[in-house]
Amino acid sequence: MNTIELFWPALAGGLLTALVCGPLGSLLVWRRLAYFGDSLSHAALLGVGLSLLLSIPGWIGIITVCLTMAALLGLLMKRPELASDTLLTILATSSLSLGLIVTSFVDGLRVDLMAYLFGDLLALAPGDLPPLLIGAALILGILAWQWRGLVASSISEELAAVDGIPVERLRLLLLILLALVVTAAMKVVGVLLITALLVIPAAVARRLARTPEQMAIGASVTGMVAVATGLAASLQWDLPLGPAIVVAGAGMFAVATLATARQGTC
Repeated sequence: MNTIELFWPALAGGLLTALVCGPLGSLLVWRRLAYFGDSLSHAALLGVGLSLLLSIPGWIGIITVCLTMAALLGLLMKRPELASDTLLTILATSSLSLGLIVTSFVDGLRVDLMAYLFGDLLALAPGDLPPLLIGAALILGILAWQWRGLVASSISEELAAVDGIPVERLRLLLLILLALVVTAAMKVVGVLLITALLVIPAAVARRLARTPEQMAIGASVTGMVAVATGLAASLQWDLPLGPAIVVAGAGMFAVATLATARQGTC
């Protein structure tokens, strides 16, 4: 397989994932739930372990565990006595540890766990792209359909509820969509770096955008540029791809921060 045949499925899959991560990451940043992505991504490793243990397709275990975790978090977040950061930390570390324990029970394990932890985008085949494209179109369609309510409830659930917006249902919808995106993003940056792909582009766009729509679009564009830059750097200098994408995004955040700070002093 030549470089072009290896490059284009990885680029297409990475761009599709970044496109969807943009608006979802923006909603997480507005809700101050950036760490929520960590909880779901760490739970994804538990899904991997259960899939290996039960000898079922990996995506079934990952989606099942992520959706279960999303529903559990949605229920627990209704309880005011539980601080969200404490709850997310407990669930993230527990699910990651449990996932590693489950994989230790798999006899003759021949799966590269590093690919799940840090991504293996170059292993993406052309046949993987149609389901990814359909999933991305479906998620983006749902986001566009419920965008007004999602934005309003992200800014203030109390005010949104007064306006008649079903905030609890939208919160659960957001968690379910995030669980689906986490499943796809595992291929791009791995379970340990998924949150970076969600949060860093949104943080960059937040410094430059003036409306929620501009921020969502800007986050998608930033993520796509980070994927393309990280992929090119990985192929050029033989770098680990997932970390290269995250570093590219972090570099863009640093540039955006310096640029906005300079404008503020002028």
